[in-house]
Amino acid sequence: MRPTQESAERPDFERLVEQYYRSLYQFAFSLTRSESDACDLTQQTFYIWATKGHQLRDTSKVKSWLFTTLHREFLESRRRLTRFPHYELSQMEAELPPISPARVNQLDAPQVLEALGRVDAVYQAPVALFYLEQYAYKEIAEILSVPMGTVKSRIARGIAQLQKALASGASSGQARKGSRD
Repeated sequence: MRPTQESAERPDFERLVEQYYRSLYQFAFSLTRSESDACDLTQQTFYIWATKGHQLRDTSKVKSWLFTTLHREFLESRRRLTRFPHYELSQMEAELPPISPARVNQLDAPQVLEALGRVDAVYQAPVALFYLEQYAYKEIAEILSVPMGTVKSRIARGIAQLQKALASGASSGQARKGSRD
């Protein structure tokens, strides 16, 4: 009985990286047109190999498995970007409600936490981790198991919602104060 491809020895991870990193990176760069995105995509592909590569039965198909995985990850990242576009906070400033410096000075922790509770749940954790716990974007991405771009956009959206909640709390607080006078 002759050995089959399925029983062939698993490829060494370091050897795979040496053998395919450059061509995977070039493919990723052709898709993304961005060095950092291509690096991220290539690294994500090797991460997936490290966690799921043992499931590949025919080791002669490693190269096509890697390229297919990279392409699927690229398509998934584009779908996420479409569903959750990333905006820099400076780009969205005009859409944010104004909060006067005097109002900021009047805020205290319970008011901010109460307003944070009114922010959509998906944005609460990134905002709290960033502003209250002082975590970096990368650490938040690891904690929440989401890409760093998602963390950035969730923080920006969360801050926008928090500002609206604080502004509406300020106007309702002023209305209550005025009704007592």
